[in-house]
Amino acid sequence: MEGIPVVDFCRFGLGADTEASEQELLELCEEVRAAFTGVGFVYLKNTGIEDHEVQQVMSISKRFCLLPEEKKEPYRRGGYTCNANHGWVSSETERLNPRRPGDLKEAFNVTSLRTDLEWPRDGVDGFRDIQVSFFLRCKELALCVLRVMALSLGLDSDTFLEAHRFIGGEGNDSTLRSLYYPPVKSEHVKEGQLRCGEHSDYGSITLVFQSQEGGLQVLSRTGEYISAPSIPGTVLVNIADLMQRWTCDVLVSAVHRVLLPPGGDLSTRQSLAFFVQPDDDAIITCCDGSDKYPPVRSKDYLLSRFQDSYGRK
Repeated sequence: MEGIPVVDFCRFGLGADTEASEQELLELCEEVRAAFTGVGFVYLKNTGIEDHEVQQVMSISKRFCLLPEEKKEPYRRGGYTCNANHGWVSSETERLNPRRPGDLKEAFNVTSLRTDLEWPRDGVDGFRDIQVSFFLRCKELALCVLRVMALSLGLDSDTFLEAHRFIGGEGNDSTLRSLYYPPVKSEHVKEGQLRCGEHSDYGSITLVFQSQEGGLQVLSRTGEYISAPSIPGTVLVNIADLMQRWTCDVLVSAVHRVLLPPGGDLSTRQSLAFFVQPDDDAIITCCDGSDKYPPVRSKDYLLSRFQDSYGRK
């Protein structure tokens, strides 16, 4: 069974000191296209984002998640008037597979970078600065990846960038999500419950950074789940739904999940996911000019998926 390819991004990542040759670009485009048309996921190594940057975000995120619930409650998702997705999500609140019980994870979503928001401070000094700094690093890398993706499809390099001009500002809901999976006590697990239910992502692409604990699986085109373990020094990148629509199913938005640990394993798990979303008012149409999918406004699609995950009102 095929696994997820590992591709070297050193000549195109952050801080690359020399311009890539035409041949190097051609080879990279072929590798990226093969991964995204095959399994929908790829590991990129030598991106310029270092492991110590990832660990810094994971460390402060875990400290926040280990605070008493009353300390986290003021920052709950839905409590910010500027952005409904920004903030803390408690365990079992979200069901990424609506047919299963709530997911056994909690998260903090950084969707707004506004300085006038209330950010966690008590016991987590530097929380905002660390999260925002990493958000901006992920933004830079995501734009590099989107450029290569466009070239891999024979499109102009700016094709996808035009719809991602406002990442980090008003008018774009791209989100850095710090996920914490607490220890699982089997006697408290509901029937069918997972750490993260089966789902596909919503926007353009997602950048994923994982701790060493396993559990992430990706549904292959043959209908089998394959493991997507943490590989030090890499970023796991996957295609999301709007990009699959945009490319008329050429690129694959693969379903994935996070399983429970084996019985008796009380280890925790962490991940960081940077969900790249087109600008709110971007209209996503088939880039080949066909009408395989009707045009959809980015924000409308995102809100419909949130209703599925958090319950329709």
